[in-house]
Amino acid sequence: MPKPKGQKNTKNKAKHSKLMAKKINKKKKEEAARKERLKAIVQNQINKKE
Repeated sequence: MPKPKGQKNTKNKAKHSKLMAKKINKKKKEEAARKERLKAIVQNQINKKE
């Protein structure tokens, strides 16, 4: 049975958008944390040489 005219599937779209934003933010945080760890390792090695 089709939906009445004008009725949209906004709940699922909102839910999907929220989940995708959460996923993207998680990936960005992980990348930033990885870069920070690498910077710390490099800085530690530089300090050991001196």
